[in-house]
Amino acid sequence: MTPTTAEELTQKRCLPCEGGVPPLTPDEANALAARVEGWSISSDGKFIRREWTARNFMAAIDFLNKVAALAEEDGHHPDLHLVGYRKITIELTTHAIGGLSENDFILAAKINQLPIELKG
Repeated sequence: MTPTTAEELTQKRCLPCEGGVPPLTPDEANALAARVEGWSISSDGKFIRREWTARNFMAAIDFLNKVAALAEEDGHHPDLHLVGYRKITIELTTHAIGGLSENDFILAAKINQLPIELKG
């Protein structure tokens, strides 16, 4: 059963993925993407991404540390990017299957709950 809200996604845990299962179909990925505010699906459908501009460098590092701890706890690790000292981009994909799985959207929903000090 596909979760219908972001809250339902945050109540789930990422499941280990060793491959051997197909990535989500475009329709499945789009349905889940609609549940995670601010995240967009790449043009090739293989990852989701979101960007933030933190208040300053230390706010960016603090947020990335929170994301890293959350990712380690769930056993699902995103690609983290910090550019220009405060511009953060996070990309999620399930590397073992070369595309998106429900795990990506679970972690995205949980990341959305983390506090971040934004620019402005």
